[in-house]
Amino acid sequence: MAKRNIVIVGGGSAGVNTARALSKTLDSTKYELILINPLPYRIWLVATLRLAVTQDEALKNDIFLPYDKVFINGHGKFVQGKVVSFEQSKEGGSVTLESGEKIDYHILLLSQGSNWNGPPDFPHTDTGVQEHISSLHSKLANARHIVLAGGGAVGIELAGEIKDQWPDKKVTIVHGDKLLLNSAYPDKVRKAAAASLTVRGVELVLDHFINEAETKEVQGITTASGKELQTADLVVQTRGPRPNTAFVSDALGESALSTLGLIKIRPTFQLADHDNIFAAGDVIDWKEQKQAAKSSGHGKLVAGNIQAFLDKTPLKSYKGAFEMIVITNGKNSGLAYFDVLWGITLGGWFARLVKSRSLLVPIFKGEQGY
Repeated sequence: MAKRNIVIVGGGSAGVNTARALSKTLDSTKYELILINPLPYRIWLVATLRLAVTQDEALKNDIFLPYDKVFINGHGKFVQGKVVSFEQSKEGGSVTLESGEKIDYHILLLSQGSNWNGPPDFPHTDTGVQEHISSLHSKLANARHIVLAGGGAVGIELAGEIKDQWPDKKVTIVHGDKLLLNSAYPDKVRKAAAASLTVRGVELVLDHFINEAETKEVQGITTASGKELQTADLVVQTRGPRPNTAFVSDALGESALSTLGLIKIRPTFQLADHDNIFAAGDVIDWKEQKQAAKSSGHGKLVAGNIQAFLDKTPLKSYKGAFEMIVITNGKNSGLAYFDVLWGITLGGWFARLVKSRSLLVPIFKGEQGY
């Protein structure tokens, strides 16, 4: 009897952790485990801001890793390609790649992640990736006054990296709320993030918005409500991402997605009306902040549930994860928040210990099998 395919769309944190865990348990005589991703390697986005600023070759070698060691004992196959559509039937379905190739599936995992703006918006070709990094570095190096459009984690961390590399550059963050980050975090954390930047000379323009939708060189810029930043010569988009789910609504209808474009799931990570389709990572409609650490946890639970589905045993429900965040401010500072007990906030020493110096690269390498 022909093997049945377990197809994973997207090679980020959720997809890789699902693939790695499933490759340990899946009966390879009955099932073919297939991981599909547009690039032949995974990019550790957590570290890409520092790479863009420093052009550190050693860091680059550590955060662009192929999928050749993801599968335990080689029990799986990697396919390079971009999934543009899929069709679901009673017993399974098929995904279609941009090349036109079709791959049948018995079980499908949608873990294709987000569409980003600005620095994390990597093209889907190796040449494009290299040009993206080089172009951004050149623009940052040549600018005198950099305006970061968005004061979430990306904007805060990029500001810190710029100040490490070029302490005398003028950096301004324009953020559309009265405090940095978002309301998932208490005001004391958001104020601490602001204080850690202003002490390094970063200017904050809060409760303002920049309409520019792309990273580009400018000759001054004005916010939507009229504040002029006359010396600005570079705007960098650092707003949050959008879910990459357009092809999901094309396949299953708009009812499969929330009003924010996220995939509706049951606590087992299965789609509401499709037992054999799972979703995990940034694309799911679940009340929690989108983070790599949570996506990794999703992947491990999804792997167990896919195996349970095949074995016809009960699936486990996701209970969610408490909110936490570790934000770097260059190599030597930052802050952390854990939504446990009364809400624990830790300063630069902790951020430096767990993230600011290493950028969690050892965790990434472990997930990739390196």
